Amino acid sequence: MATFNGAFPVLPGKEDAIRAFAKEVAGPRLEQFQAQQAKADVTEELWTLQQTPMGSLVLVYFEGNVEKAFADIGSDDTEFATWFRAQVLENTGVDLAASDDSPPPEPVLDWSA
Repeated sequence: MATFNGAFPVLPGKEDAIRAFAKEVAGPRLEQFQAQQAKADVTEELWTLQQTPMGSLVLVYFEGNVEKAFADIGSDDTEFATWFRAQVLENTGVDLAASDDSPPPEPVLDWSA
């Protein structure tokens, strides 16, 4: 199992929209989210909203099949995946459907007891 730990920029003034997005994913759309996660073998996911001097970020951590998770959410034509991509694009400017040749986040410390 792999992990992803990355930061997504929050567009100016979209912090409350990010909170509402997360609340909807964890509430009325939870069954759809769980189905999407199961399809991509994702077993855990955590989003945190971080305020920085350069603007807000959503820090996303998840465990599972990272490549499959991004491929699935980027190409799935279900209502949930389409809605999810639209929320991410509207609130962060990141298009999950677009190909991304940038390198993944680089782990610089991985420690456990």
